[in-house]
Amino acid sequence: MNIVFRNIKKVLIIKNHFCVEFFVVRLKRDFPTLKSTKTLEKRWEEEKKNDGTKWHFLEHKGPVFAPEYEPLPPSVKFYYNGKEMKLTQDTEEVATFYARMLEHDYTTKQVFNDNFFHDWREVMTESERAKITDLKKCNFTEMHKYFIMKSEERKAMSKEEKKAIKEKNDEIQKEYGICTIDGHKEKIGNFKIEPPGLFRGRGEHPKMGKLKKRLVPEDVLINCSKDSVHPKPPPGHKWKEIRHDPTVTWLASWTENIQGQVKYVMLNPSSKLKGEKDWQKYETARKLAKSVDKIRATYREDWKSKEMRIRQRAVALYFIDKLALRAGNEKDEDQADTVGCCSLRVEHIALHEKKDGKEYVVVFDFLGKDSIRYYNEVPVEKRVFKSLQLFMENKSPGDELFDRLNTTVMNKHLNELMDGLTAKVFRTYNASWTLQQQLEELTDPNSTVAEKILSYNRANRAVAILCNHQRSVPKSHEKSMENLKAKIDAKREAIAEAEQIVKDAKRDAKHGSVKEKVLYEKKKKQLDRLKEQLMKLEVQATDREENKEIALGTSKLNYLDPRISVAWCKKHDVPIEKIYNKTQRDKFRWAIDMAGPDYVF
Repeated sequence: MNIVFRNIKKVLIIKNHFCVEFFVVRLKRDFPTLKSTKTLEKRWEEEKKNDGTKWHFLEHKGPVFAPEYEPLPPSVKFYYNGKEMKLTQDTEEVATFYARMLEHDYTTKQVFNDNFFHDWREVMTESERAKITDLKKCNFTEMHKYFIMKSEERKAMSKEEKKAIKEKNDEIQKEYGICTIDGHKEKIGNFKIEPPGLFRGRGEHPKMGKLKKRLVPEDVLINCSKDSVHPKPPPGHKWKEIRHDPTVTWLASWTENIQGQVKYVMLNPSSKLKGEKDWQKYETARKLAKSVDKIRATYREDWKSKEMRIRQRAVALYFIDKLALRAGNEKDEDQADTVGCCSLRVEHIALHEKKDGKEYVVVFDFLGKDSIRYYNEVPVEKRVFKSLQLFMENKSPGDELFDRLNTTVMNKHLNELMDGLTAKVFRTYNASWTLQQQLEELTDPNSTVAEKILSYNRANRAVAILCNHQRSVPKSHEKSMENLKAKIDAKREAIAEAEQIVKDAKRDAKHGSVKEKVLYEKKKKQLDRLKEQLMKLEVQATDREENKEIALGTSKLNYLDPRISVAWCKKHDVPIEKIYNKTQRDKFRWAIDMAGPDYVF
């Protein structure tokens, strides 16, 4: 026990209440004889600093770069205008990116093809560029077949071959996938740098098909402590820069060439620092829960304001709250034309005083984040409707709806309403609140575990719809449903046969021997088991069909306080692994340890 207390200073290097609460839970679990944690909390409070420091010591090996390109075998040919053409290595490599995707929907899109061909030609030599002038005359068929063959070979590998690859990956993980932070070993999330390829984007992204270039150490910034052993770049290379910034938690960063976004190597979601950040996010959302009535009263009062900027701000905040809209940021011309609440244009909404029996309906239709279409018909209050009519007066379709408002102004206002409040906090609050309410409404305590999980997924689905987390119907959906239906039909046939067997056994057992009565009970249990299996399959089919166009994972991992799900599992005796897989359980370990069955968001 003395060893535990001597090391408390090291363990509590994350200086906030989360760490104390998390560590206290672990101490109580691992050391049940520990009588008091108050002294521990006081000691932590004495050490607390508010200087933004995230760590004092950070050591790691740096990222793992993508392997060098392996040229195609001489037998795999490329043809241009019907004639074989030998490509230089760099040109061939980029050609393989397209060849791999030959049967994908992307290669049927003009924007994708145009962007690819433009970037591919930039890689070519002058002589190649002079010859290859039309993508339609390029024949990548042999390359495509080669990659299909390699894929089949990987699938057909023996257990020994797969084991050897796994062992090699495990060795890389041990060396590069672990860092030391303030005396503790922590997993690194994405220590492997993405290989070069073609950018896909989501929706109809204007940059789809562009070349994602190969990263080299000269592109990468390293972050570590001064007194650590600094990562060594691959031979013949050097890092762009080595920094020692303890106010950030990233280990390496670089700027990708497609959209100019900064990418990071971060700690694994299961790390303490990541857990701390998650906990703080949901605590801020819970704080909003206590203030939201007052905030709503304020913006409703502002609807009456004669000052246009205040009125616009109030209506926009109403939509951010009611519809969980993102605030929205300005976009460059070469980025997808996506918008959020503050950047809505007149063309993105339509007003109907009466629609489908409802009064004062606003129809939203725009591209949101990741170019996902947002379409929603929303009944609103009369004052909001009239305000929108005012905002749209004498404006063209391409004009801004909220021309006196932008994201910076909105976020400044939100922070004045509550410290730390942003549009995303509203989104997190409304998502978590919706999940909790839906779980209370949909869960039948007397239902089976399978039925409870269906109720959970339906509650999660309500959140995904609120947050517009859509997806395209998976290509495998129809086949998957056919297979499931075949299993259900087979199970129903087995039940029909079993029912007849039980009926006969019951007749024999009525006046029969003890053996016949035992046989009847056995057959009856088998029938009950078949019926339970059928019910699970039917629930699975319902769940899969309802989820075909909804992405449940985004809200579950980013917007829903995990303590709500953990509490629901504990309250209704649903195994947590039915809701969270192992990776997710590691990410939300803090919530699993903290939340009891009575937790309320």
